[in-house]
Amino acid sequence: MSPLLAGLLQLLALVAALGLAYRSLGDHLARVYTSTRHLRAERWIYRVIGADPSAEMRWPAYLRAVLAFSFVGVLFLYALQRAQGVLPGSLGFASIDPDQAFNTAASFVTNTNWQSYAGEQAMGHLVQTGGLAVQNFVSAAVGMAVAVALVRGFARTRTGELGNFWTDLVRGTVRVLLPVSVAGALVLVACGAVQNFSGIHGVGQFLGTTQQFNGGAVASQEAIKELGTNGGGYFNANSAHPFENPTPLSNLFQVFLILLIPTALTRTFGRMVGSLKQGYALLATMAVIWTGFTALMLWTESAHRGGAFEIAGGAMEGKETRFGIAGSALFAVATTLTSTGAVNSFHSSYTGFGGGITTLGMQLGEIAPGGVGSGLYGMLIMAVIAVFIAGLMVGRTPEYLGKKIGIREIKLAACYLLVTPALVLGLTAVAMALPTARDSMTNTGPHGFSEILYAYTSAANNNGSAFAGLAADTPWFNTTLGIAMLLGRFLPIVLVLALAGSLAEQRSVPATTGTLSTHKPLFSGVLLATILIVTGLTYFPALALGPLAEGLAS
Repeated sequence: MSPLLAGLLQLLALVAALGLAYRSLGDHLARVYTSTRHLRAERWIYRVIGADPSAEMRWPAYLRAVLAFSFVGVLFLYALQRAQGVLPGSLGFASIDPDQAFNTAASFVTNTNWQSYAGEQAMGHLVQTGGLAVQNFVSAAVGMAVAVALVRGFARTRTGELGNFWTDLVRGTVRVLLPVSVAGALVLVACGAVQNFSGIHGVGQFLGTTQQFNGGAVASQEAIKELGTNGGGYFNANSAHPFENPTPLSNLFQVFLILLIPTALTRTFGRMVGSLKQGYALLATMAVIWTGFTALMLWTESAHRGGAFEIAGGAMEGKETRFGIAGSALFAVATTLTSTGAVNSFHSSYTGFGGGITTLGMQLGEIAPGGVGSGLYGMLIMAVIAVFIAGLMVGRTPEYLGKKIGIREIKLAACYLLVTPALVLGLTAVAMALPTARDSMTNTGPHGFSEILYAYTSAANNNGSAFAGLAADTPWFNTTLGIAMLLGRFLPIVLVLALAGSLAEQRSVPATTGTLSTHKPLFSGVLLATILIVTGLTYFPALALGPLAEGLAS
């Protein structure tokens, strides 16, 4: 079977599975965030943390709760890693160095899961399950909560209240992430993924050295790693490791988990604003981008350019033979167009254009369908920009979902768009100017530049995947990438919540004959063009120096 045919069949199976889950999960999410009923377990959690689940919050209070919760998460995870050497379940591993502990704490709390360490050689069971896996749940729940707060901003009028962060956080975890993750873990165990708390075992000799492997609660962490669009692997090889991703079936199931919630949230959005067609318009835009990227990746990795590619049937370097080009390309596009960051192949070994596709996917803002929560609010920011541009072209005040997009709203949306490019391009320029940073590059020329560009793109967009050619476990990269993750996560959240508060305070404007219909294909086309043009203008010079130059030279 040719790679293209295999990719097409997997793509059809994936779309069918997502289609079956779309309606039920989307409606369930809407009920979760609009219900006035609290489960018994949730009431117990509220008592423990001292939260009033019925108290409404304006955007400054909602933001303070998000920042406070995340700050405590960073401190706890940092302390847990620094104390690992004296804690039980360490498997004999030493405590993590300060710069590495800061980087990892920032990474997992921001839903990035960038890893400049080998998990099976550095982290014991307690840190993996009690620290990293916990953040996989709650960081995803934070993203969902912020997205829902923005949706409420569009849906509510003359109030300024966006709900309760603690209620949204607990419900997202208890009613959505936990049950689906349990089911997902059972499927992965059935496929052959590991789930135990075994120690380190020697498994034979290789070149005179005993090979050692350790087990762990891999399947359970793998499920939330993908479902929560986190991406941090239990093992250094991530989803290329057979303990995490043993078969082509488990590979396709993991892609399904990655796309499941971000896709369903578009229906949740439509349900909460009172028009399912609005959600379908966003979904259509996401689907066009995702399909286009997948087709381009399959083509560039399957094209036969040279004798080695001809013999292998395509660009097989860095890819697992059990997944092939189709399974690897599908996984790479799914993880870089979301904020997942998991890898089942090594992006540094992709063709020049293939590496460029993964980089561009993150630079689009990871909105097709994007991360859990972050994909929806990122797409809604782009919708606000698109409505504003369309309003300029016809000479009338832009409106979206009955809310006027005035000076304050467009400033907040514009600042949102500027945060990530400023971090990515600024830090990449500084790193390329410093000899200590350039010394971490495995390659020179365009590919070496791509390694650093990819690293800061991944960190600032809270993706977490690596180009696999950069020695990033240095004080410089641990520190600057950690800062990029924190700023890339929380500065946009500040702007999103401020925008939500501004929208919620407005009264609803009735639609007239001159109002732009934002649920029709025309608007989806305008939105698509806005996304591609804004991204192209921002990142094209950097892409031309790296992956495009490499692709044209090969």
